[in-house]
Amino acid sequence: MNTTTHLRHAGRVADVALERRSFLGLVAAGAAVVGVPTLLTGCGSPSDPQGGAAAALPIEDAIPTYIPTDYVDPDFPSVNGSTPGFSRLPDTLVTSVPTPPGSGAVFTAMTPLWGTIPQAKGNQYYAAVNEMLGSTIEFQIADGNTYGDKLATVLASSKDVPDWVCVPNWNLPPRFATEIVGNVFQDLTPYLAGDKVKAYPNLANIPSDVWKFCVFNGRLYGLPMPGEILTDATFYRQDVLDQLGITPDVRNGDDLLALALELTDAGSGRWGAEDLWTTAAIIHGVPPKWRLDDDGSLVHRIETDEYRAALAWNAKLFASGAVHPDAVAAQDGDAKQRFQSGRSLIMADGLGSWNEALRDNLGANPAFWQQPFAPFAADGGTPVLYKGNPANISSFLKKTDDEDKVKELLALANALAGPFGTAEFDLVNYGVEGVHYTKDADGLPVPTELAASEVQPTYLFLLSGPVVNAKVQYPGYVEASSAWQADAAQYLTDPLFFGQQISEPQQYASIGQPFQDLEKDISRGRKSLDDLDEAVQTWKSAGGDELRAFYQDILDNA
Repeated sequence: MNTTTHLRHAGRVADVALERRSFLGLVAAGAAVVGVPTLLTGCGSPSDPQGGAAAALPIEDAIPTYIPTDYVDPDFPSVNGSTPGFSRLPDTLVTSVPTPPGSGAVFTAMTPLWGTIPQAKGNQYYAAVNEMLGSTIEFQIADGNTYGDKLATVLASSKDVPDWVCVPNWNLPPRFATEIVGNVFQDLTPYLAGDKVKAYPNLANIPSDVWKFCVFNGRLYGLPMPGEILTDATFYRQDVLDQLGITPDVRNGDDLLALALELTDAGSGRWGAEDLWTTAAIIHGVPPKWRLDDDGSLVHRIETDEYRAALAWNAKLFASGAVHPDAVAAQDGDAKQRFQSGRSLIMADGLGSWNEALRDNLGANPAFWQQPFAPFAADGGTPVLYKGNPANISSFLKKTDDEDKVKELLALANALAGPFGTAEFDLVNYGVEGVHYTKDADGLPVPTELAASEVQPTYLFLLSGPVVNAKVQYPGYVEASSAWQADAAQYLTDPLFFGQQISEPQQYASIGQPFQDLEKDISRGRKSLDDLDEAVQTWKSAGGDELRAFYQDILDNA
């Protein structure tokens, strides 16, 4: 499995950290991770709190009933799961949980943070949220970059596990599904499955697909942080192309290659593109991992004609001379800087980079605008876009026999999941008006100095309501993003095993690793597609065929 490719956006969660210039960046801060491997599934059933075996359920029976609640109608409604857009913030807020649900208890919670950890003592943001909850959450915050190590240490001893634990999918330890989740964490199926969720309306407002990623071994354990299912796009610097008098008309792979070459002017230090391997995979419809062939057999992405064609296309791009020399040298860490400075003009990136780029560049360059190409297929036919996981971060409650404690924690979760347009959402995302922000003439929250040190995305890593796009501080962005997503959403399809959490045997963990280097080498002309054939055969003999049988067994028993 090409883990690096599949987790390429995991670090984007770091951008959730509050900055004065991006205060509204916390809205819908779910981190979308394209094709994050479905890491968990069941062999055997965990035990219930009373010590008996809890029966595995079909996923539709294990998840909560979806009961949508709209406090504010979106200006740009969701299309086939796309993110709804709001072009303005509501004038008035609805209090979705009128009475603080807590009992005055104190609970511990462990979360990651990519940023400065706020001081708990005297923190007015924490105090306000705890007052809204009616109980206190004491955070044990760990550096997001090393969170996986911290998590593994804590989960190794059940007595060290806090009451509430955030577990990003990319930090899941081995044997999480088979040995950890049922023994360490609370089975929430008896509390939330089906219509039981009606006791928690804000949790019922979270879409069903999101909850599917919280099911392990046929039981519901996780509380989700929803993300976006449209996750990647290929951007071009529209402002620069306008200056050059170029209006792109890209309808197939050859059009994009021609445009990249047209934009390249090495003498002036400008190249057409960065490494477009992600683009190559998208426009050729390369599946995230597996697909079913016409005869019903399982085919891995590296075995598909689409994967081969994507490699050939990207190699052609590099051979044309249109790729920035630093990208040829695999200096990927500076790609955004090159693109945003105009040294390269086409770049594949996560959809969330759009508003981040506006945040980082509009101050110095008010004309800055990056625009994603409308979806297209390499051959000019109908595009195929695979859904990203609608939840890549979940949290879990420590297992207990105290049902009242479980119900109270779920009531706190219900308050924290207040959707856009509620007082709860406003407080969790922005803090206290007059303390952490003031409103400008347009009604937008402007952070105070105190916000930077107190209002960090801590509660968001426990769970949040449905993702929305309300980044109205960037003129035209919400409308443009929503329009692009509405167009792209018509081409969305579920990847095979979508919504299933599958735990691959450890012996297969590294067999896909060589393809990371091979993709770079073939793209840059250092190796050929003949080397791909040899690598596929090695993969098959090293465990790929056994891994195929493992997944086939899951299909046969579904």
